[in-house]
Amino acid sequence: MFELCGEAFGNFQNALKDFDASALVETIPHFHDTPKRYVDFDSAVKTDVRGRVETCKDEIEFITKRKDTYGKIADMLIRGELPLRVTHNDTKLNNILIDEKSGKPRAIIDLNTVMPGSLLYDFGDSIRFGASTACEDEKDLSKVHFSIELYEAYKSGFLRAASGGITEKEVELLPYSAYLMTIECGMRFLTDYLCGDTYFITKYAEHNLVRVRTQLKLASEMEKKFGIIS
Repeated sequence: MFELCGEAFGNFQNALKDFDASALVETIPHFHDTPKRYVDFDSAVKTDVRGRVETCKDEIEFITKRKDTYGKIADMLIRGELPLRVTHNDTKLNNILIDEKSGKPRAIIDLNTVMPGSLLYDFGDSIRFGASTACEDEKDLSKVHFSIELYEAYKSGFLRAASGGITEKEVELLPYSAYLMTIECGMRFLTDYLCGDTYFITKYAEHNLVRVRTQLKLASEMEKKFGIIS
């Protein structure tokens, strides 16, 4: 199933590979601008408006320690080393309609976040969401692992469908994109937690912090399995 989802989003990219993405506007400015997300996070740590920094020092240290890695994709887009593409920007599996009889993807939905960007953002976010062995807000971190098998399945379907237009550099950066989007999401959860839970819907006081910890657990395992230096 995950391989077919990869194929669905690969088909999305392949169908739009010749579209001039610069003609699109950013419906949500700086949505996957990870360096900007870090600036916002750093500001939230320094202002600490809700007095929560003491409750998440380990998580803050994890994100801060890796700050020099966050600009790779954004900088390569600026330098023209990666192509600007039409991106969906919310490539969770629940944004694919699945045929209840065949079990095959029928359509990609939730297109209100379609913007110019890098296909690496879409690939990485799918892996962040779909290659985890637990829910995004699982409290028991012993259940949270990054599945290399699910990663390879999605990658296989994605590349099979997108092979007509994807560049060698994009293929090379697929593992890194999964890592970056996972840390970026964790960073966003932690920023919101520090600011008083004003963006993401929460069901209890530490809901965002629980989400942070699942993302950083996944990112930590990706570092080891992909050989990424933190």
